[in-house]
Amino acid sequence: MKPYTRKASVLWLGTRQRGKGAISTPSAVLTKAPYASGNDIKRRGTNPPELIAAAHAGSFSMTLANELAKAGYCPRQIHTTATVTMEDIAPGWTMTQIHLDVIATVPKVAQCDFIDAALLAKANCPISRSLNANISMRANLKRVAAAPRIFPRASAARRTVNSNSNQQRKI
Repeated sequence: MKPYTRKASVLWLGTRQRGKGAISTPSAVLTKAPYASGNDIKRRGTNPPELIAAAHAGSFSMTLANELAKAGYCPRQIHTTATVTMEDIAPGWTMTQIHLDVIATVPKVAQCDFIDAALLAKANCPISRSLNANISMRANLKRVAAAPRIFPRASAARRTVNSNSNQQRKI
């Protein structure tokens, strides 16, 4: 596959603590979206840790889908939440931890195959590989049980009605 590039740009005004900015992407998914310091929870808009979390959750989900497909499974749904922890340490604000919470619905997959695929995805995810942070994960396989039948099948219901009317005619 051919290498490719993607871009995003930010216009920043002011200092880190009191500044603000706007982030835009060529895809127009983000167009002058408000952008501020990660620890300023009073302001509306996104921030670097939130964008890293979004990128990581998205990249991991796609990588897990790929790993499951390589193992012969077809996932119905993968829901990943990435939680980024930022700490103010000696060199400055640092992303020290990312936790991935994964819940997936994958028909016919064994628990051990799912966990293997999740661990491979965590190791092979492009965002995971590019970050220098401790990345933890909890992966849950959501089982889909057959829906309970509230009403009998239509053909069985018709047989009951027909047999009742035949009995009434005989009487």
